[in-house]
Amino acid sequence: MAEFLLEIGTEEIPSGYIEDGLRQLRELTGERLREERVEVGEELETYGTPRRLVLVGRAVGSRQPDTVQEVTGPPVKAAYDADGRPTRAAEGFAKKQGVALEELGTVDTPKGAYFYVRKEISGRPAAEVLAGLLPGVIRDLSWPKSMTWGSVGFPFARPIHWVVALLDGTVVPFEVAGVASGRTSRGHRFMAPEPFEVRGVEDYLERLPGARVMVDPEERKAEVVRLAREAAASVSGEAVLDPDLVATVANLVETPSAVCGGFDRGFLELPDPVIITPMAEHQRYFAVRDGDGRLMPHFVAVNNTLARDPDVVRKGHERVLRARLSDADFFFAEDRKRPLVDRLKDLESVIYQAELGTSYEKVLRFTRIAEHVAAETVPDLVDDVRLAARLAKCDLVTEMVGEFASLQGTMGEVYARMDGHPDEVCRAVREHYLPVRSGGELPETAVGAVVGVADRLDTIAGCFAIGQEPSGAADPFALRRHALAILRILEDRGWDLSLRDLVAHALEGLEGKAAFDAGETAERVLAFFKERYRNRLLQEGHGQDAIEAVLSARFDRIPRLRSAIEQLERFMETSEESESLVLAFKRVTNILKKQPERCEVDPGLFRKECERVLWQACQDMEAELLGLVEAGDDCEALNRMADLRKPVDAFFEGVEVLTREDERVRRNRVGVLQHVSRLFLQVADFSRFR
Repeated sequence: MAEFLLEIGTEEIPSGYIEDGLRQLRELTGERLREERVEVGEELETYGTPRRLVLVGRAVGSRQPDTVQEVTGPPVKAAYDADGRPTRAAEGFAKKQGVALEELGTVDTPKGAYFYVRKEISGRPAAEVLAGLLPGVIRDLSWPKSMTWGSVGFPFARPIHWVVALLDGTVVPFEVAGVASGRTSRGHRFMAPEPFEVRGVEDYLERLPGARVMVDPEERKAEVVRLAREAAASVSGEAVLDPDLVATVANLVETPSAVCGGFDRGFLELPDPVIITPMAEHQRYFAVRDGDGRLMPHFVAVNNTLARDPDVVRKGHERVLRARLSDADFFFAEDRKRPLVDRLKDLESVIYQAELGTSYEKVLRFTRIAEHVAAETVPDLVDDVRLAARLAKCDLVTEMVGEFASLQGTMGEVYARMDGHPDEVCRAVREHYLPVRSGGELPETAVGAVVGVADRLDTIAGCFAIGQEPSGAADPFALRRHALAILRILEDRGWDLSLRDLVAHALEGLEGKAAFDAGETAERVLAFFKERYRNRLLQEGHGQDAIEAVLSARFDRIPRLRSAIEQLERFMETSEESESLVLAFKRVTNILKKQPERCEVDPGLFRKECERVLWQACQDMEAELLGLVEAGDDCEALNRMADLRKPVDAFFEGVEVLTREDERVRRNRVGVLQHVSRLFLQVADFSRFR
């Protein structure tokens, strides 16, 4: 096994690109090494800074293993003509494989005898394999935006200036973006710009600190946190260490240092978000709070160099932040000249989507949906829900959100509170955006949850109505995230709502706005929700058969589904009747596959006792089974359903279901089985079990 080092040296890569770029570099390289049959004994490691992406392999195979390849050629009967002379097919195959005709072997197949060649292929050295695949790996890294430079026409996040590629200390030779690989690296752009040669992985990692480069992102994050806390402590404060900001700052520097600066105490009259956001988004500064959690007139700035004179650096940061906070103060004062609700009409001039109209129209649509949801779930809060929905998007046309888009919802809550609206309404204006990411926090207020569901339902229904549903990786309206958010909120709240009815209600609000088939569109939307829920359950470790069995039968009332799946899994694992129940249902469904027409049952047409017994068992069980399912007691429902196994088996043994003697009797027996199937499907579709 060999050690491998790759360093791609660049101009400063944007902070937000680095983490994903390193992930791609690790995954692509590992995948292509495996495709080339080069062993990767330990997981590849990645490191990175704004100026370098680094890949380390501690145990990479030194060469490909030798292999044996068998190549099948033409059939033997086509290899010789009537005079016994080799045909062009046989001669061409032998020549292509580099062997004499008499060296060809034969193999018997179901189609007859064929020629074949058995070739021993020697494995190539890993250095040769790496030299061939690394340029492609580097080219195939995907970036939000790429650059090309000079005459090379090579797309990358930023121009490439050097490449280190070593396998057990020996250079892996290749060229990428006009740069030849070698063993020469570079240190910090300003504090240690001199090039230096690298002998191997450990030598590289040991020399970087002396070159003022902290190459491990996790180490840099820890250092940023330590320095920020230390700087804030110098003014008896605590740094506000948002994890996303820590990660961003850590990927802006190669060797972090920190200073603590101050600003005019008068700015503290502004709401906290108005101060913190300009610091974090524009300047990447950390706010500072006192021991009671109040903002202090201080901030921490992290630099990429060790300052000769910290006072000069501090004053520079203070001057820039003063201008930012002055702008924020102006925006806030302008916004406060009008109540938030007065801005609702301003949304008439904001296009939400060309085919779906303005943001004002969208607000009216999801307000209607929110009122419907509230009437079903929190009827005492309908008025609050209506008000929160009308306020929810008003801050989009404020000066503050126009400058800092991330403050949408947050400023709406601030302004609504200053206008004197009820607390839950104010919180809902912010919370209706939650969750903002997969696994993120959910709304705490019922009003926020209702408005969040309504807003997202309108978005999904609207996009499907105009044919803008996700395709492959493309999801410009984040519909997958919105669908998952709705499912999580419904499940978290335990709201026993019909998802089908909600989708239909959302589509009703689009009538006259877009031309679409309501029934067909609703089915596509529901299938989309089902796929999102299925994926979530699979990721959580639930069995695919149980998931499919429940979702295929009763995907509608979301809070009931998880418990139903878990109870079905327990039943299948523990009940002696589970396998027999599955077989019984499959016998029923196999008969019904070619009987799509619904048949009525007339007990007067029964010819055998087994027909009467099965029909009566269904009648006796139906109401009880429905009650158990409604009560969420799926385990008992499954145990009761197991009682049908013997009557079903007796039915199949006692009658010919698809008899040709009497059409009425045949349809009657099909009707009995259809009724049995409907009973089963109240709980699960057992045909989904393999």
